[in-house]
Amino acid sequence: MLSFFRDRAFMRELLTIALPISLQQLINASLNMLDVIMVGQLGEASIAALGLSNQLFFILILLLFGMTSGMAIFTAQFWGKRDTESIQKVFGMSLLASSAIAAIFMCAAVFFPHKVLGLFTSDEEVIRIGVNYLQIVGFSYIPIAIATAYISILRSVQVIKLAVIATACALAFKTFLGWVLIFGNLNLPALGVRGAAIATASGWTLELVLILIFVYAQKTPLSGNPLNFFKFDSPFFFRVLKTALPALVNELFWSVGIATYNGIYAHISTDAIAAVGVNATMEELAFVVFMGLGHACAVMVGNRIGAGDQASAYETVRRVIIVSVLFAWLVGLLISSLRHVVVGWYELTPQGAHSVQMLMLMMSSVLWIRIFNFATFIGALRAGGDTRFALVMEICSIWLIGVPVAYTTAFVFKLPVYYVYLSVALEEVAKAFVSYWRFRSKKWMHDLVNL
Repeated sequence: MLSFFRDRAFMRELLTIALPISLQQLINASLNMLDVIMVGQLGEASIAALGLSNQLFFILILLLFGMTSGMAIFTAQFWGKRDTESIQKVFGMSLLASSAIAAIFMCAAVFFPHKVLGLFTSDEEVIRIGVNYLQIVGFSYIPIAIATAYISILRSVQVIKLAVIATACALAFKTFLGWVLIFGNLNLPALGVRGAAIATASGWTLELVLILIFVYAQKTPLSGNPLNFFKFDSPFFFRVLKTALPALVNELFWSVGIATYNGIYAHISTDAIAAVGVNATMEELAFVVFMGLGHACAVMVGNRIGAGDQASAYETVRRVIIVSVLFAWLVGLLISSLRHVVVGWYELTPQGAHSVQMLMLMMSSVLWIRIFNFATFIGALRAGGDTRFALVMEICSIWLIGVPVAYTTAFVFKLPVYYVYLSVALEEVAKAFVSYWRFRSKKWMHDLVNL
């Protein structure tokens, strides 16, 4: 069962793709945690405001991920047959769709921030602080969308290091600028949460600039004439959209579901949503290794299906699932052992500190189930073009199990936020059974480019 660890060619290919992606996620998560720690020195209202403001960004990122990863299903398979012209056309479609989505979210953040934050909390102080953040950071949503499209397609053609370098530089700059502007260092005025917003918007814009420079300087498959990216006909467009659109809708329902969970946590108390925000940064750190493994699996599976080797695609997923679950057990133990240390990094009330420790314990307990679902969902169902089945599974698990359970435990049984968080894991358990059955059936493998 574990003999594949001695398969050097497989492990080399997996790690060559996974390690740069994991490094990128680690840098992102670590510096985001520093942002939360810095803002956390301003008090729980600021932590809550930052967390709730980022719910809009969270939904945007997931929609962008859904659209771009849906497009990357095709580019990974086209790369399996080395069809660069078709890759560029799919990339053009990804750029247009991502920018349109981001424009909608920018308008919501810049012109209607009170209404957006009012969906999550009635705390006027939290809303006031959050408005200052959203109205600034909203201007970076379109650059983020364009950068996301580039990163997703570059990964699918196994050009990964460029994006890692760009992201690392941008996030380091964002963190340094945040340190300066939040606290008023280097003789500049202390802007608090507004300073964090300016730093965030500047960092994401710099990321796009660096990606564009690297893409054309290194002559990647995306370095052609931009006008050629948009020379696709209607049949090709609808053929790609038929597979990509369910992935987008999937992420929409999933992200709104997660935002609903956070809305429920926020209505428990401000302490509760602040604790959830702290726990979320640790979740993001916990996921860094698995993001790399999942996306590496997706690229490898797409390349193999495009090359006509479905048996190898299936075996790739099986191996990545085993590796991911084994690592998840180790990471869960590490998180559980560090939860008492983490609370010391933040200015929290005793109740808030207790909630963070309990949330981290619950998170570490169910991490391996979530990682199993991530590996099968991203590495198999989506990479194999089985996006419609994945959509139905996601909608049913969140909206028929997760949200009703969260609402009931929070407002009927009035349980503490950490038990509400744990109850939500029931939808992950249900999803694990369904996704495993679908994976074993092999019905998720669809050759989309050799028609």
